[in-house]
Amino acid sequence: MKASSLLSPIRTLLILPTVLVLMIGGATAFGAESSHKPLAGKHVLFLVADRFQDAETFFPMGYLAAQGASITVAGLAPGTVGAYNSDATIEVETTVAELQIDSFDALVIPGGGSPGNLRQDEDLVRFTAAFFETGRPVAAICHGPQLLVTAGVMEGLEATCFSGMSRELEEAGARYIDQPLVRDGNLITSRLPEDLAPFSRAIAEAMTEGG
Repeated sequence: MKASSLLSPIRTLLILPTVLVLMIGGATAFGAESSHKPLAGKHVLFLVADRFQDAETFFPMGYLAAQGASITVAGLAPGTVGAYNSDATIEVETTVAELQIDSFDALVIPGGGSPGNLRQDEDLVRFTAAFFETGRPVAAICHGPQLLVTAGVMEGLEATCFSGMSRELEEAGARYIDQPLVRDGNLITSRLPEDLAPFSRAIAEAMTEGG
């Protein structure tokens, strides 16, 4: 992802009060003042479609990029998609059909209406299931686990999500836990934008565990 395409939507979001509070609250963790880049050489794939939740997309994206990670945004088709809760947009660069799983160190699924759109695409569902099986970090927040439910990977796992989809999580065989962050193996889940700081830190930590 080009730096200009990342920074432009982030600047747009700074005028939004809710996102501004989130960004300020996580500023220290971003490590923008530090030359230490623990995620240098790491590559993170974000799966995003129309009606994404703005903070749940841009906060972890900015956090990981500030620590040196490269970001790719994939979705249903290349082009511009919009947030459901603001005027923010983001460029989807590619589809998963053009990607190799081995090129990525982590997969992130933001919430909003985006996961409900992503789960309708068979290629995305298959890619998500295959990525999960590699054991590399897979992180989903709010409605993000909907894609994982459709991918059939939630059986026997502990996870959290937006409370309104907790029954769907349990019906998929997972144990729902109502707390800001739940880690079970390579799965990282959180509930809401208020949980973005621990959610983002957990992704970074998982990517550096074991060297």
